[in-house]
Amino acid sequence: MKRLLLLGLLCLFSLTAQAHKPSDSYLNFIVEGKTINGQWDIALRDLDFALGLDANGDAAITWGEVKAKQLDIDAYAMARLNLQSDGQSCPATVTDHLVDDHTDGAYVVLRFQAQCAQPIKLLQTRYGLFFDIDPQHKGLLQLQYQGVSTTAIFSPEKATQQFSLTTPSRVTQFVDYAREGVWHIWIGYDHILFLLALLLPAVVIRQRKQWQAVDAFKPAFWSVLKIVTAFTLAHSITLTLATLGVISLPSRWVESIIAASVVIAALNNIYPLFRERRWMMAFVFGLIHGFGFATVLSDLGLPKSALALALVGFNVGVEAGQLAIVAAFLPVAFYLRHTMLYRKIILLGGSALIALLAAGWLAERAFNLKFLPF
Repeated sequence: MKRLLLLGLLCLFSLTAQAHKPSDSYLNFIVEGKTINGQWDIALRDLDFALGLDANGDAAITWGEVKAKQLDIDAYAMARLNLQSDGQSCPATVTDHLVDDHTDGAYVVLRFQAQCAQPIKLLQTRYGLFFDIDPQHKGLLQLQYQGVSTTAIFSPEKATQQFSLTTPSRVTQFVDYAREGVWHIWIGYDHILFLLALLLPAVVIRQRKQWQAVDAFKPAFWSVLKIVTAFTLAHSITLTLATLGVISLPSRWVESIIAASVVIAALNNIYPLFRERRWMMAFVFGLIHGFGFATVLSDLGLPKSALALALVGFNVGVEAGQLAIVAAFLPVAFYLRHTMLYRKIILLGGSALIALLAAGWLAERAFNLKFLPF
């Protein structure tokens, strides 16, 4: 049993980590009668992986290299987007090409137009971009019809969806945003490692310059509750402010400080500075993590009518994903707290590995470098 529990904990530390921002593309449909005017923003880094845009291998994709592959990009993307109205195909043609900057880098912008045989009442959309090479990829859709906006998230499990061009279901939209919030926290490894670094000492107490196991579950539970509450409150505040456009910070600064927060939280387990005041660290750095969460919603380009729904649903999803991690961690950590395995290898050794990995992220994000293979 101990070996299985240890394996589960070590798997958390040996995840193949990746940059904070997951792979997404952004679709916008404006439906008018029989016509769909569309825009599709696709990350250059993803297209480079699929099509090899970087011809000279210098890790810098130029506009010339994009233009040289323009026809290949059009064919690759449009073959993975199928539009139908009431079961009849709506052929799409690319009409323009642009390059735009998002919070996580440069994107190719494909503008296209699709024509259906009859005025559209029920639109069926099949999305398959990058699913064969990246099962974590998501397609984020905003559909506009007669002043009403509908949003959807395409994934390998929900590659085909249909939209009735009437008033969208608020419940469906809420569930979609909540699901995206859960997904975002689970694949946001810097958020997970920050939270774990704060939680690892919850089942021990510092005495005579050593970590000793707590005697009962209650103090461990209250320690975790204070940390999670402080982190939740802090990132909810800044997620709201950033999504509503009240405060905006440069993405590079935000991502760099998030990486620094992971380093500090992990090193605090080796050389304690905050001791039992880790909830303060959770609150202060949680304010910055909230800006990181907000990048997902801001990149959606949501209309004002959908902002409140998206904000609440996404935040509920983030909290649900976070609580699932805590619920899995705390019983296992409490069970192992008396062992040297936990106090030496998992707590101290795990914290050192977290600090080392986050230091690599910090260097990459602060100085715009790329030397980690993830």
